[in-house]
Amino acid sequence: MNATPSVSITPPCKEMDAPKLPPAAAHQGLKVKSTNPRTLDSRDVLGDQNLVLIEHLGATYRLQSTRQGKLILTK
Repeated sequence: MNATPSVSITPPCKEMDAPKLPPAAAHQGLKVKSTNPRTLDSRDVLGDQNLVLIEHLGATYRLQSTRQGKLILTK
């Protein structure tokens, strides 16, 4: 008597099951996480300066702290 092995076939995932990436992120191979975003303290980012430059997808952004303690992000 020959036993036939059982085979389990998983159907392909539906398009709606995959997370949607912004076009720029998809081209850069970036992954988008919708839960538990990383939290950074602004003092860790700025250090003892009021201004840092951030490179993102080929563009330079300025993150600066004001005298009133607010943050401004500009391109």
